[in-house]
Amino acid sequence: MKNRVTVKRAAELLGTSELTVRYGIEHGELPIGTAIHTSAKRTNYHIVPNKLAEYLNIPLDQVLEEKIRVLD
Repeated sequence: MKNRVTVKRAAELLGTSELTVRYGIEHGELPIGTAIHTSAKRTNYHIVPNKLAEYLNIPLDQVLEEKIRVLD
């Protein structure tokens, strides 16, 4: 189990696109983390697992669990 949440995972849980998650964090409309502009062309996103779980009203374990892929 990882203690970090990717933009992709947050988008899956929120039922939206990665772009929408990024936009929401950058513009303060999605209170689940922060956006750090490291250069003119690069932004790092830090999503706080507890904030995402609280926002979605789901257990923290559900936020942190990874999908297990079964290979045939």
